[in-house]
Parts: sequence; structure tokens; C-alpha cells
Amino acid sequence: MAEFVKVCALSDLVADAGVAALINNQQVALFYIAKQVYAVGNLDPIRESNVMSRGMTGDAQGQLYVASPLHKERYSLISGECLDKPGYHLPVYASKIEAEQVWVAV
Repeated sequence: MAEFVKVCALSDLVADAGVAALINNQQVALFYIAKQVYAVGNLDPIRESNVMSRGMTGDAQGQLYVASPLHKERYSLISGECLDKPGYHLPVYASKIEAEQVWVAV
């Protein structure tokens, strides 16, 4: 089972935007939206580039997502599933905020 690792201060994140972090040799994209942190893999599974932290976030019928900056495929920040092309997904990591610090389990 993955253990939580302290990644950064909450103030290091930008509201409604992504930031990349290297956690245990794994690139992770962090998003701070509505006072919650979401953590997904930074690798775009279709284009095989570490770019997801640069993607735009949005909400499609209550489903929070990040869109790949390359070809705009949208991925759920909750499940990691691609909303536009079945069969693709991002890994999703548990995350939490404690004492103004961001923790992620990878």
C-alpha cells in the first residue's frame, strides 16, 4: 500500500491550474480546485508526453477534468478515465491537505 509523502506547501499550488511534481521517481500532476488537491499521472497516455500538469481544467456535467494540452482529450480528475476516447486513463493518486501541506500517496 502506498504511503503519503509530503510534496509541497499548499501555497506552492495555483488555484485551478496544474503543477508537476516528482514523487518517488514518478511524475505527478497536481491540481488545486475548490479547496481540494487532485493528483494524477503527468504522462499523457495517448501522446506519451509528460504534459498533463499544463492542461486546462474544467467541469463537464459535474465531472472535474483536465484536458491534455496536446490534443485536448479530457481526463476525469476523480477516476482518471478519458472522457473522449474509451480505453485510456491516467493513474489517480490519493491526496490530502494537512497543516497547509500537500500530501500524495504514490
